[in-house]
Amino acid sequence: MSSSLLAMGVFTLVGAITPGPVNVLALRHGAARSRLSSGLYVLGASTSYAAVVWTMGRGAQWLTQALPQLSAAAQWLCAAYLLWLAWRLANAPVGEAQAQDRSGAGHQLAALLQGAAVQTLNPKAWLVALAGVGLFVLPQADAAQALLRFCAISLMACLIGVGCWALMGRLLSGWLRTPQRRRLFHRLLALLLVASVAAMLA
Repeated sequence: MSSSLLAMGVFTLVGAITPGPVNVLALRHGAARSRLSSGLYVLGASTSYAAVVWTMGRGAQWLTQALPQLSAAAQWLCAAYLLWLAWRLANAPVGEAQAQDRSGAGHQLAALLQGAAVQTLNPKAWLVALAGVGLFVLPQADAAQALLRFCAISLMACLIGVGCWALMGRLLSGWLRTPQRRRLFHRLLALLLVASVAAMLA
């Protein structure tokens, strides 16, 4: 059991911490938002991923059969949404850093919802979840209990993985004092987001 849990933990942490659209936006939130807003983004992305794992586990057999027919349309829909986010990011306002740090309740809710939406529309999340379900859930005699364990470990790994990217953004915030540097940062992140979409479609 302990070796299985360790394998689950390594698998989910590697999937959560590798670069992708969710982590690129976590980097931006960490640099440009308050601690609460970036934390809510991480929470939204992490709980959404746990829900993705649960959904894949409950419907793994049906989804495995249906995925070839659904994958192309879903992939292009997700790509369009992520490219729209990249455009918004490249054109984000670069006012005073202090103004960006003052996030009200509306901005905090938006950060939470954006984290959930980006993760839900991230094909990498669905594919990693499907692979994990196939490796760690379906072969188990008690698949229902194995799925609960996998969901819990996935949630923890995502909190750590996406949280590391948000923390990295926070550490960069001191460098991002001028509008010129913030504009460059936003555009570099937008390019990373576009690159992650291109890799997803390749």
